[in-house]
Amino acid sequence: MKALQLDYLDLYLIHQPYGDVYGSWRAMEELYKAGKVRAIGVSNFHPDRLMDLIVHNEILPAVNQVETHPFHQQIDNQQFMLENNVQIESWGPFAEGRNNLFQNELLGSIGKKYDKSIAQVVLRWLTQRGVVAIPKSIRKERMAENFNIFDFELSQEEIELIKTLDTKSSAFFDHRDPAMVKWLGERKL
Repeated sequence: MKALQLDYLDLYLIHQPYGDVYGSWRAMEELYKAGKVRAIGVSNFHPDRLMDLIVHNEILPAVNQVETHPFHQQIDNQQFMLENNVQIESWGPFAEGRNNLFQNELLGSIGKKYDKSIAQVVLRWLTQRGVVAIPKSIRKERMAENFNIFDFELSQEEIELIKTLDTKSSAFFDHRDPAMVKWLGERKL
């Protein structure tokens, strides 16, 4: 924390459900109890891994950061998190532009109705679902655009239309594929 010139972190996450997750979590619980971290959570935990962590530890994860976007909506996973008091947070809310997200006709037509970009439609859709989204941008105008989503609301019909885009699969990789688990487990940060 000295290198960051901070007294505490707002949120500290375990990035993947591999390796010594329990040892890491218990160390994070100690940081939380000591006031060095205001909230602790996880990333990329499927419901079975998340429940295992909940059952075997003292402090509940505040957040589970998972791939969530119009093509991988995580509806059931979100419901599970809601039932277990864990906030869903979207990494990659725009799927890094995969599946031609920024050219999608449905999202574009909804955006046109409200004079909003596809990115704004996606962020509004996530917000209305109760999903925390962290869009990545290095351009000031895009950052400003990403905040300009609170002056319109999607209709239930539009939300239902966006549901039809769900492929129920990752745009990136499967966290349960043994080859991927091996590759991720061998990575040293």
